[in-house]
Amino acid sequence: MTLQQLLTIATDKAKFQSLADYVDYGLRYLEFIKTQFQAVIVSQNEHNYRFFQYKKEGTFNVTRPINADLMLSFEEFEQQQCVFFSILQHIREQAANTKENRRLLNTFIYTAQQSIGATLDALPATRSNTARKINGDLFERFIRLVIKEVGIEVSTGTIAVPVILNGQEVFTMTYQHDLIIRVEEATKAIGSVKTSSKDRLDKIFVDKFLYNRLTETNTPHFAVFLNDVQRKGKEGKYGINATFLPGHFKGYTIKLNPLDGVYYCDIRANMLTEDILKEHIKTFDHFLFEDVWKFIE
Repeated sequence: MTLQQLLTIATDKAKFQSLADYVDYGLRYLEFIKTQFQAVIVSQNEHNYRFFQYKKEGTFNVTRPINADLMLSFEEFEQQQCVFFSILQHIREQAANTKENRRLLNTFIYTAQQSIGATLDALPATRSNTARKINGDLFERFIRLVIKEVGIEVSTGTIAVPVILNGQEVFTMTYQHDLIIRVEEATKAIGSVKTSSKDRLDKIFVDKFLYNRLTETNTPHFAVFLNDVQRKGKEGKYGINATFLPGHFKGYTIKLNPLDGVYYCDIRANMLTEDILKEHIKTFDHFLFEDVWKFIE
C-alpha cells in the first residue's frame, strides 16, 4: 500500500466505524513503515521519541513524536490483536487484570491512533488544521468504541442541563460532550477525549464546575488524552516539548474542583512523581479496569 492510499483512508472518517477498522488500518500503516521511510530521526532530548520522515510522495514531511517504548511493530500488533479484543471482552474477570494486559491496552491503542496521526502528518502544511480535526475526531470515536466494547453504554452529543434554583427547574441549557456514560438513561459520567491537553485543559475543569453547579449534582467528569508532546527544533535537530501545563492543572484541582480521572496512553514522567499530579493522573488502563465501573455504580 502506498502513502497516498493510506492518506485516502485516513482522511475519510467514514472508513472508521468499528474497532476492527482501526486495527486494520494500524496493520496497513505498520507494514508500510517497515520499508517506506526516508529516515527515522531520534529526538535530541528524549531519546525514546522518534520522528518518521517520508519520502518524496510525502513531500519529505516529518511526523509528530512517536514514543518507541509504546509503538508496536507490525509483527507485535498483528500477534496481539486477538489478545486486545479478548482483554476488552473479559475486562471484569480477575484473570484479565495482569500487568502485561494493562500495558497492552495502552500500547495497542497508542499504536493504532498514532498510525492515523502520523499518516495525516504527510498532508501538506496548508491542510494541517484539517489533519488535526480528523485526528481528534477519530481518537474520540476510537475511545468511544473501546468503552462500548467493555459493555458500557456511551454516546456523544448534547445534554440538556436543567438549571435548578431553590429546588425548581428554571430553564435548560445545552452542552456538547465527547463522552456521555449512561445507565438506564441516567447520566453517570461525562468525559472529554482529546489527543493532547494543549489549549483544552482549562475548559475541562470549567465544564465540570458549571455543569455540577447548574444541576446541583456531583456528576463525575473525566478526561482521556493520547499524549502531551510536540515536535520542536529545526531539521536535523528535532526534539520534543511537553504541552501539559502542570501549574494550571494543580491550580484548577486545588482552587476550582478536581477532575474525577485523567488518563493517558503516553503518560509523562512528572505525572507519576509530582504531588497532586500523581494523585489524579493515571494510564488509560486504570480507567477501563477500575474507574469507569465506579462511575456507573
